[in-house]
Parts: sequence; structure tokens; C-alpha cells
Amino acid sequence: MKRCYPVSISCEVLQVSASGYFNWLRRQGGGCGGGGRAAARYSDEALLAHIRAIHAEVKGEYGWPRMHKELVARGIRVGKERVRRLMQQHGIHARSKPKFVVTTDSRHSLPVAPDLVQRRFNPEAPNRLWSGDITYIATDEGWLYLAAVIDLFGRQVVGWSLQERMHTGLVKDALAMAWWRRRPPPGLIFHCDRGSQYCSHEFQQALRDWGMRSSMSRKGNCWENERSEFRHNAPTESFWGRLKTASVHGCKFATREQARQAVLDWVAFYNHRRLHSSLGYLSPMQFEQRWYEAQRKNAA
Repeated sequence: MKRCYPVSISCEVLQVSASGYFNWLRRQGGGCGGGGRAAARYSDEALLAHIRAIHAEVKGEYGWPRMHKELVARGIRVGKERVRRLMQQHGIHARSKPKFVVTTDSRHSLPVAPDLVQRRFNPEAPNRLWSGDITYIATDEGWLYLAAVIDLFGRQVVGWSLQERMHTGLVKDALAMAWWRRRPPPGLIFHCDRGSQYCSHEFQQALRDWGMRSSMSRKGNCWENERSEFRHNAPTESFWGRLKTASVHGCKFATREQARQAVLDWVAFYNHRRLHSSLGYLSPMQFEQRWYEAQRKNAA
């Protein structure tokens, strides 16, 4: 049949996955183009089917370097240049990030904590340095505000809260989720901006109750912009950019619940499966699990 019709068309008519068909064919020993090496068994058409499937799965977030790593992680041996060429030829590329929008309201008279981090965003172990921030998502029903807490060791989202108003309860609930899930030892540093929600007496008391130290970024200056790698909370701002690129940018949400589900689905994907270049192309959870396994081996 494939002499008459492309495999992708046949799969569409038969309502089966093209990538699934090629995986089945490879397991049967039939190959996808001959050759001795595993990479040579994939014709351009077969490889393109895998690329398109992954591209749809990650909602257009991967460029060719991360796509290549994902293919290799799935057992598909292929060269970087071939992946780059196929994606370029067929117009498959990573969606561009939207411009970062600042939500911080630092015009208040509340006490401000010192900057204990000084842009050193790479702790040596989990549960030593967390970062928090707020962003918002437009829906036809109004704004939906999202507060997140990220463990900067493995860039894992450990707590979050989605609410209709941007108040202290939003950030406190995200922190509470993170604390109950991780139970960090006393002394953890929580780093954030100087927003009124984080500076509030209620939130600062919560930090003290859970044995955390408060750290806040200093005020910006005219030489720093949204593209600078020296931003005050760059890992969290980068996370917002990825989230909005993958699940928000270009989407229209009729209800807050629709937006909520889109965000939660992506956070689950981000934690469990999204390959992170700064983590050696592992997902945040894979990176942390490998660290704990290494600690156990060293202790044995």
C-alpha cells in the first residue's frame, strides 16, 4: 500500500498513530529503510512522523536540539543534523516566547528582606533554595492568577496556587503546598521579588513558622531588561516564559477552569517529562531522582 499512498495518509485513514506504526514495524524487524544501524532503519518519513508527534505532544515548545535529545531518549538513534534539516524543511520550529510582563507591585511601605542569593541560583542539593513568583492569565471570565514555588536545585515546581485575586493568600497557599509536599529542613532560603504579597506580615510569619529564611531581589535599574540573563529571579521568569509559550500564548480561554486545566496539565508535563538543557537534558524529577540515587550509592 505504501507504494501507492504515503504511510502518514494511510495511518490517518485507518485512524492509527503513524509513530506507533513505525515503532511496531521496527519491533517486527521490518525496519523503515534498511541498513545495519538503528538510525538507518528510519526513513525520513518515519523520522518526520516521530518529530511531528513529539512536536504536538510538547505543544510546539522544542527546537531541534531538544527534539534530538527527546528522540534519543525514546530509543531513536539519529544524528543532530538530520533532525535539524528535517524540522527546517518542514517548517517545524519552537514557538517564540512572549514578552515577559512584570506583575510586581513594590510600591509599599512594608519591610523588605535582604538579598541572600545575589543571583546565585544553583544550590548544591534539593530543599535549600526555593523561588516564588506570580503571573496572570487572561480568560473571558477575567484574570486567573498563578503563584508558583520552584526548587532551584532541579527546577521542579513544588507548590502552586491558582486564584481569581492576587492577594497574600495566593502566595501563602503555594508555599503551604510546597512545604507539605517536601517538608524541608530549617534554614531553607525562599527567594522572591519585593511584591506586597511576599512582604506582607502574614506571608513573612508563615516563612518563620516553617523555619525558612526570606530573601528578596534588589530593585532593578535601567540597564536590565526582560532579555537580560542577569535578571533578579531569572529561573522563575524563564519558567513563566516556557509555560506561556506552551499552554497560554495564542490560546483563548472561555473560563478560568479551562485555563486552570491547561496550566496544571503543563506543570505536570514540565515536572515529569520536559527536558531541561541546564539539567543535562533531563526532566526536573529525573534530575532530582538521579541525585538521590547517587547519594544512596555514596552512603553505601
